[in-house]
Amino acid sequence: AAYPPFNWTQKDDSNGAVKIEGSSDYAGGYDVEIAKKIADGLGKELVIVKTEWTGLIPALQSGTIDAIIAGMSPTAERKESIDFSDIYYKSDLVIVVKNDGEYENAKTLADFSGAKITGQLNTFHYSVIDQIDGVVKETAMDDFSAMRVALESGMIDGYVSERPEGVSAEAANKSLKMIELQDGFVTSDEDTAIAVGVKKSSDLTEKINNILSEIPEEERQQLMDEAIKNQPAAQ
Repeated sequence: AAYPPFNWTQKDDSNGAVKIEGSSDYAGGYDVEIAKKIADGLGKELVIVKTEWTGLIPALQSGTIDAIIAGMSPTAERKESIDFSDIYYKSDLVIVVKNDGEYENAKTLADFSGAKITGQLNTFHYSVIDQIDGVVKETAMDDFSAMRVALESGMIDGYVSERPEGVSAEAANKSLKMIELQDGFVTSDEDTAIAVGVKKSSDLTEKINNILSEIPEEERQQLMDEAIKNQPAAQ
């Protein structure tokens, strides 16, 4: 619950946030809204279990959780250990830089030659940095909060994220700017898409797909716009 606008942690139930199990905090965001719809469709109570990113798949495999609805892409590597639903969101990659900085007017990957760029640990965001000729690929970081701090301090020149997180960064901090690339990263649908993770051969897969098929694209975009608007400014 630390990847706005997909998911975040807050102190109350405003804007439809749901109580986090074993905590006084609440979880909000796009994933939470999708999770609500899935729980309703299954006739189940929604229980949010706050889990570190690297612990999500182990938690699913051990039965601690029943589904991962956390901005996770259905990559081939992950499909080796878990199954995924149909896609419930798809987003382009951007690079977040400092406003009024050296790269504020960048338009293509070539413009980032020599730049110090990073991405989130254990995500494809980090691996695509290799597509930038002459880039200085910095050590991957645990989360986007850390990357924003590193960017503001000058430790890095930019970081790779999906477009919703870039919009979030701009909204949360006016000193940051999202670069939507004209000549962008080469990616596959499995990387830029978001899907629900479930156990191998789970009967939930078909049920979740049926529920997702009932959510029109227009409603999905509306939910994302609301999530961007409602996310805590601090994230």
